[in-house]
Amino acid sequence: MKKLTPVFWISLVIAVAFIIWGALLTDNMNAVTGEIQAFITGQFGWFYLLAATIFVAFAIYLIFAPVGRIKLGDQDEEPEYNYLTWFAFLFTAGMGIGLVFWGAAEPLYHLFDPNPAESAADDAAAAGLALRYSFFHWGIHPWAIYSVVALSLAYFKFRKKSPAVMSAAFEPLLGDRVNGGIGTAINTIVVFATVFGVATSLGFGTAQIGGGLSELGLFDNTTFLQLMIVLVVTVLYMISSQTGLNMGIKYLSRANIILAGLLMLFLLFAGPTNYIMNAFTQTLGGYFQNFVGMSFRIDTFNPESTWVEDWTIFYWAWWISWAPFVGTFIARVSRGRTIREFVLGVIAVPTIFGALWFSVFGGTAINLQLEQGIDIYSTIADSGEESALFAVLAQFNFGTIMSVIAILLIASFFITSADSATFVLGMQTTNGSLNPPNSVKFVWGIVQSSTAAILLMAGGLGALQTAAIISAFPFAIIMIFMSISLMKALRAESLPPKRDRR
Repeated sequence: MKKLTPVFWISLVIAVAFIIWGALLTDNMNAVTGEIQAFITGQFGWFYLLAATIFVAFAIYLIFAPVGRIKLGDQDEEPEYNYLTWFAFLFTAGMGIGLVFWGAAEPLYHLFDPNPAESAADDAAAAGLALRYSFFHWGIHPWAIYSVVALSLAYFKFRKKSPAVMSAAFEPLLGDRVNGGIGTAINTIVVFATVFGVATSLGFGTAQIGGGLSELGLFDNTTFLQLMIVLVVTVLYMISSQTGLNMGIKYLSRANIILAGLLMLFLLFAGPTNYIMNAFTQTLGGYFQNFVGMSFRIDTFNPESTWVEDWTIFYWAWWISWAPFVGTFIARVSRGRTIREFVLGVIAVPTIFGALWFSVFGGTAINLQLEQGIDIYSTIADSGEESALFAVLAQFNFGTIMSVIAILLIASFFITSADSATFVLGMQTTNGSLNPPNSVKFVWGIVQSSTAAILLMAGGLGALQTAAIISAFPFAIIMIFMSISLMKALRAESLPPKRDRR
């Protein structure tokens, strides 16, 4: 191995220690991490809500501020990737596997267990709230979180020619100290958050592949099956990771977009098309109308409710824990774009696509449940949320074929996310190498799959959620200071002239 740094060795020791702890003392790990999670969500839920909303405000400011004309690179530099490839990278690295997992399940959960702070007089009102909160959890907030991290990394790497590591974004605040112990600590936290954030999504993907195989009658969705899925997919993404960014990840990302589009178009036209599009239009309006209220809602005056902690705070923590990975990856593929173009692209396009996705899959699930009397929710209660997508597809002609395509899509997302994560972990532990050694990527591939496997054995999806919330807390603090550092650097820039629009 070459170019290894103290961050590599420190992070590897911590990760291996966690894996050994989970393997040998599973109950103890569950108890300790559960207590930490309860403390963080109980005492600092307000912090997650405020932090996420601050990142949204900062991203919106960057769109309209004069600094939006600054390019992520030399001012005459052209983008490295075209829009189609760029959006494919954004979608597959950002949350593709989560959309497939929660697309039908989350709206049904909110339908039967809505936020108690909202009033739902009847099923119609409850359905509207269910979709609106799904839009909220997967819309502007997560992509604003990603954009802040990605923009900071891309700006300092491509504009200032700094190393592509997280600590480099703090040079305006810390000066040369970013090259010492403080910088090592920042980058180690980044690796820690990335490993657990990605492990959460890999766990979701594994459970859903197992659920799909179970719904097709091929296997029982047991822990053993899920571990075998982790093993098989690990081999596949390790092979992909050896091909580099412009081979495996690039082509898999395009394949993901095609498969996801086919699946969504199938259900859009095979399902209740008019209902879906009406739901999309109305819910999008309701989302923007209630955006501020939802952003700050925390159920202070209903202390018995844990809804916000279970859903919104978990999601904000999950997105923050994913931000080092997704942010680094998005930064890597965004060279040559202006700040305004970058922020608009990262936030607007995935938000609209996610809203349409939930309208198609969640809207169809709600329509089946309320209008057609098909109890999809009972299937979730009996078999887990990973079965929701397949229970919906089973109600339509060619549902079995679509279920097979869905399993292939989930596996492809799994491979792409894990492949991208090994690339990012390799960058962060080799002082920002844009093409980290295959040996380093191999090590991190084994570590993240082992972490996902240990968490699945320790407590399934609950343990995965706990890990995400814990790992996100220190990085949320890092993100706040990263935003301050970026703003300080941008204020010192000489702004390029406005384009002549004549």
